[in-house]
Order: sequence, then structure tokens, then C-alpha cells
Amino acid sequence: MGLTIRDVAKAVGVSTATVSNVLNKRGKVGRRTHDLVLSTVKRLGYLPNIHARHLASRDTRTFGIIVSDIENPFFPEIIKSFLARTRQLGYETILSVTDYDPRRTQEAASRMMAHNVSGVAIMTSEISARLIDELTRRKIAVTFLDLAPARGYVSTLRIDYASGIEQIVKYLYQLGHREIAFVAGRPKLKSNEARLEAYERSMLALGLKPGPVLHGDLRFKGGLAAGQAIAQMSPRPTAVMAVNDLTAVGVLKGLTSAGLRVPQDISLTGFDRILLAEYSIPSITTVDIHRDLLGQMAADSLHALCSSPNPQGREYEISAELVVGDSSGPWNP
Repeated sequence: MGLTIRDVAKAVGVSTATVSNVLNKRGKVGRRTHDLVLSTVKRLGYLPNIHARHLASRDTRTFGIIVSDIENPFFPEIIKSFLARTRQLGYETILSVTDYDPRRTQEAASRMMAHNVSGVAIMTSEISARLIDELTRRKIAVTFLDLAPARGYVSTLRIDYASGIEQIVKYLYQLGHREIAFVAGRPKLKSNEARLEAYERSMLALGLKPGPVLHGDLRFKGGLAAGQAIAQMSPRPTAVMAVNDLTAVGVLKGLTSAGLRVPQDISLTGFDRILLAEYSIPSITTVDIHRDLLGQMAADSLHALCSSPNPQGREYEISAELVVGDSSGPWNP
């Protein structure tokens, strides 16, 4: 068993309350005793149980973050910025991954509650209203990504998917494309549905009939299958919009493995602006939704809720910006 505060108190010859007051910088302790306690702590190598101390005050200084897919570079990049910001704010972080499984989301939320986290950033759609209510009932601050309206203990990060998709459709239209396919993600995911609806709405606004819609899995494998299927279509679309960049990279592989050139034979776009899209050949035309800002804002929004005597959440808007790569070009029939 490790050293305890009692061991320090015994070595110094004072009460545990005196040692606690010195370590927590509270109460009145004489300078000589104060210095003796600190030197004894250093000599013995005593490490205060910070977690236990925070539990006693109901402030664990710990945040949780729940993401859908650790294999998609979109999420690690958010986690990286979230961790950097939480460290600056003085919080530890617990990470859970759901793999798009509602049962694993339940387990992740239960794990966060068991650790009595101060707040949790939920970067996934697979969570029930009942779980949300349970978290807030326990006075755990929550930040969602495009999921629930802001209310007590709940803030929301809203990405302007509609603007991002509209920018892509207009850009492809200006390049002369009229037959534009869409590779969607998993059904019933809110972010997927928002992008698909924005695609259909933007096409209709330009007087175009929405092209074929294929459903992937938000990963490379689903994009690969979609790309191979599109390559076999007759007539074939002149451009393909993918629901995210990882899907787009899979589509690129599927198209090129079938002998098609991108963008000479068919143009391709993604969404999210992950580094993989920038490094692929050709680089993917995509939409930047500022992942670094997402992670930072998730941490800041949780901190704001935890620091408020009246934790009332708010909505944070995340803009979307078209970034032109080499995977899109003019259509010359």
C-alpha cells in the first residue's frame, strides 16, 4: 500500500488536518510547520490522491469524450485538440469509442458516470434521450455534436452542413457537372441525414435531378464498394460527392482500380478535410469544418458549464468552407 496522508502527519508530528491544509493551501499554518510538511512530503515521495480529493468536493476535474470511430482520422484529430485544451484548463480526460454501436454508447456513458466526470463531450449520434436525461440529472455537463438542443447542463456544437454541401454542389455545377452521385453513410445518423438532405435540396435548387445515392459505412471499405459500383454504371455520373473524406478516399480507390481517371473521367469530392484527403493522389476537394476548433470548443463549452453557478447551455456554430483539391475538374462531354 502506498504512503498516506497519515504517514506524512506522523513523520512531521502534526495532525492529518494540518497536512491537508498545507497541501490544499487553506487554513492558517505556521511558516515553520508549513515548510516542514512540504519538505517531508518531498522526502517521503508522497503523492496526494487528487482523484479522491476531487470526489470529496464533487469536482473530479475530469472530462470524458465519446467518439464513434477511432479508425476515421476525423475523430483522432478532434481528440487531439480536445486533449490539448483540457490540459490547459486543468482537466484529465477519459476516452470511449462506440464503433457506431448504441450498446457501446450506453456502456461509455455508464463508465463516465461511474468515474463521476465533471462533463462529457459526445461526438456521436448513437445515444438515447434517456441517457442524456440521466447525465444531466447527475449534474454532469454535456456537449453534443449536432444532436440535442441546448438547455440546462447541455451545450451543442452545430456544424453548418447545409452550407458546406451547397458550396460543393454549386462548385461542381460551375464546372459543368449535371449528373452528380452521392455516397451517403450509415442510415439514421443525424450528420449523415443532414448531408444527404442538403445534397438533394441543393441539386433541386439548381434545377437538377438528384443523382444515384449509394450507402456506405463512413469508412474506406464502404467507399471502395461504392466507387466500384459507380464505375460500372451506365450512364455513369460525371461527379461523385462522398459524405466524408474517408469514404471519398475509398471511392477514389474503387474508381481508379476500375481504370477511371480522377478528375479527367469523373470528379470526386469529400467532406471534413482530414489530412488523408490532402495527402491522397489526387488531393480531395473537400469541406473544412475546422476539427481543431471543434475539439477546443467542446472542451471550452464543458468548462463554461462546469464553472457556472447556473449551468445553462448554449449553441456554438461551426462554419464550413470549401477547399478545392485536385480530384475535381471541368466536365467536357
